[in-house]
Amino acid sequence: MASQDWMTKDFYAVLGVAKDADPAAIKKAYRTLAKKYHPDRNPDDAAAAEKFKEIGEAYAVLSDEEERKQYDAIRSMAGGGARFTSGGAGGGTGFEDIFSTMFGGQTGSAGPDVDIDDLLRQFGAAGQAGYSTGRRSRSPFGFGFGSHPEPVKGPDVLTSATLSLRDAVAGTTVELLADGRTMKVRIPAGVHTGQKIRLRGKGRPGTAGGDNGDMVVTITVAKHPVYSIDGVNLRMDLPVTLAEAALGATVEVPLLDGTSTKVRIKPGTQSGTVLRVRGKGVVTSKKTGDLLVTVQVAVPKKLSKEAKEALSAFDAAMNGNDPRAGLASEAAQ
Repeated sequence: MASQDWMTKDFYAVLGVAKDADPAAIKKAYRTLAKKYHPDRNPDDAAAAEKFKEIGEAYAVLSDEEERKQYDAIRSMAGGGARFTSGGAGGGTGFEDIFSTMFGGQTGSAGPDVDIDDLLRQFGAAGQAGYSTGRRSRSPFGFGFGSHPEPVKGPDVLTSATLSLRDAVAGTTVELLADGRTMKVRIPAGVHTGQKIRLRGKGRPGTAGGDNGDMVVTITVAKHPVYSIDGVNLRMDLPVTLAEAALGATVEVPLLDGTSTKVRIKPGTQSGTVLRVRGKGVVTSKKTGDLLVTVQVAVPKKLSKEAKEALSAFDAAMNGNDPRAGLASEAAQ
C-alpha cells in the first residue's frame, strides 16, 4: 500500500523545502527539480529517472491539501519516519510495532494486519491515503504522473477598444464588456492602431491547477483631422503659401494641448520638408516625443485675373528656369 511508504519517505526533504512551506514554495521547488531531472534532459540516466519519480511522488502528495494533512499526521505519529523500518530482525521499531503499541494489537504472522486506511478513518480521513485515493495531483509542467491530469492555462479573452487620438496620446481608462463581464482597463499613453495590450490573468479560469488566461485588447485610434501618431512622435501637415515658401516666413503652429508655437520657414523651403518641434509629441514614462511638421506648399485652385498676371510676370522674371531640367537624364540612369 503506497500510504505505508509515507512512514519512511520524507517528501519535504525530497523537494528541499521546509515542513511549513506554503504551496507556492512547494510548486517552485518542484518545477526547479523536475526540470533538472526530467528524462528529456537526462536520457538513459536511470538515477535521474528514479529521482524524477521521487520528485513527482513528493509533489503529488504535498500539492494536495488533504493528502498533505494525512501525510503530516502519519509522519507526526511516527516521529518523522527516519528510524522506522518494516520490522524483522534488523532491530529498530517496526511499522507494525507502532500500531501494536497504540492499539494493543499483536503483530507478527499470527496477529491481525494493521490497515493504515482504517487508522486514517478513525482520525476523520475519508478514503485511503496516498495514491489509492484516486485524487489527481497537479503538475505545473506538460507532463504528469500516472493518471494525474496536466494543468491547462485558461483560454484568453479577446476584445477591442477604440480611442480618440487625444486619449491615445494622454492615456485613459476605458470600460470594456468582454466575455460577459464589464471591467475597467487602464490604457497607457502612446498606444497606436493595431497595438495589443495583454492583461495577465484576466481571461478564463484554467483547469487542473492551471493559470488563468489573459485578456488581449486590440487598440484602434480614431482618425484626427490634423494629427497622427508615429511612435512617440506626433505628425501634422503645415500648409504655407507660395510666397512664404519662396521668401521665408515665421508661421504659427497649433499644438495638441490647445496652445501654439512658431516655426521658421527658410527661404526656398520645398514642399515635403519636415520641421521638428522638440518635446511636443507623446509623453510616456520612458520618453517624450516631438511634433514633426511637414511643410505643404498650398497651390490655389482658383486665381483672379490679377493673380494670373502676377504669376506670369513672376515666371518671366525667372528667366525660363526649368525645375525639371535633368530629370529625364537622371531617370535614364
